[in-house]
Amino acid sequence: MEKAPRRPTSTNPAELVHSLVFSLLNATFQGSNQTWQTSTIQTLAFKLGCDFAGLSLYSDALDRVPQAARARHAMQFPTELTKKACRTRRRELRLICMYFFNTRFFPHDNSSLLNDYVLGAQLGSEHVDNLMEPINISFWHNQSLEGYNVTCVFWKEGASKHHWGLWSPEGCRTEQPSPSQVLCRCNHLSYFAVLMQFSPAPLPAELLAPLTYISLVGCSISIVASLLTLLLHFHARKQSNFITRIHMHLHASVLLLNVAFLLSPALALPSVPGAACMALGAILHFALLSCLTWMAIEGFNLYLLLGRVYNIYVRRYVLKLCAVGWGVPALLVLLLLAIKSSAYGRHTISLSHSQGNSTGLQHMSICWVQSPEVHHILVMGYGGLTTLFNLVVLAWALRTLRRLKAREEAPGSRACRDTVTVLGLTVLLGTTWALAFFSFGVFLLPQLFLFTIFNSLYGFFLFLWFCSQRCRAEAEAEAEKEAFSSSQMMH
Repeated sequence: MEKAPRRPTSTNPAELVHSLVFSLLNATFQGSNQTWQTSTIQTLAFKLGCDFAGLSLYSDALDRVPQAARARHAMQFPTELTKKACRTRRRELRLICMYFFNTRFFPHDNSSLLNDYVLGAQLGSEHVDNLMEPINISFWHNQSLEGYNVTCVFWKEGASKHHWGLWSPEGCRTEQPSPSQVLCRCNHLSYFAVLMQFSPAPLPAELLAPLTYISLVGCSISIVASLLTLLLHFHARKQSNFITRIHMHLHASVLLLNVAFLLSPALALPSVPGAACMALGAILHFALLSCLTWMAIEGFNLYLLLGRVYNIYVRRYVLKLCAVGWGVPALLVLLLLAIKSSAYGRHTISLSHSQGNSTGLQHMSICWVQSPEVHHILVMGYGGLTTLFNLVVLAWALRTLRRLKAREEAPGSRACRDTVTVLGLTVLLGTTWALAFFSFGVFLLPQLFLFTIFNSLYGFFLFLWFCSQRCRAEAEAEAEKEAFSSSQMMH
């Protein structure tokens, strides 16, 4: 006598799913398997032993497939599935498979699921993970995925403050054997789906190693250069003026940015607590905003210097600039943490690689901004404004120096030096960051390498600028000293 599972009465998605699983685990039926279904869910229960030899389920072969299941799907379980559970004692196990043809049980934001399907599996009350042989979940479809980043994900319970879980790519690998199939290879049991997010094409996996090497070497050189610059400044801080102090704040922000960037992938590992990654993501965002803000301050200060506004006195000028350069980014990050702390965390980067005629997807994670809205406004928007401001200052400064050079009777020396000064300072303090806005089409690959090279070595370029300015100041001081000595001898 077959006993059908009791229909859940709760309206809460988590309670509905948990109640359904509990009913299926305790339902009685004859034979080795049984199927139950509704218009939105199809469930299957299998009796397994420790001699389990693997199992393949295809929607084409299932009896009484709901009309809602128009797209094909399949699940393949390896022989390793029951080994962990059978190590303690040999007993009958029950494998529950569930096909959800409606996403209302798994609420999510800012994305869609392929075919609106969720395929789930559970082996009794066992926690099955870290399988050597993956579980293969196939989704066939008849829609164009151009412009979408498709990612195999599983439902991670308790990972969201707004819902009873969220979709995570951990432990899953995405492949596309054909244009009409997405294959998920996952090392654990859960509820699986294919997440579709509108985004640029994934980064080719072949570029990951050279880009990582360039970033590691460039950021390490910049860290050493920034530290050396700050030490040299503190050694001779009595001779420094407000311009040098502004440069040092920029060096400090670049130093913090490089250190946080190098730590980001290490703290994004699954073994590291999520709170640590969230904190580092917030620090990295703060460092980037501070760096961009000090770039804009450098541009503003350059405007004052070239505008010859020497008679304007601003009380505690550097202190007020510090309030802007460090205070505004800190305020923005703290406000964002107070409103939406989930904006920071493990940010997944998709990597594509070719496997014969198929395309596979891998993922790497860093601690960074998770929210697309925050990234668009407080990363790209903020960076775009500061870069645009510095480019405008550069154009105005070049025009001013050109007029100055034309008025001088002895063309040349000072105007040319000023031109080199403006070009060197403004290019290093903003222009290279404009490469971030060329990550599309034919510009993508050159942009990736140019942006990585220039901006990972940013601290080193600033160090060269600092050294050139210091040598120039010492040369001018020496020339003035010689001129004073000559005048004394003449008298």
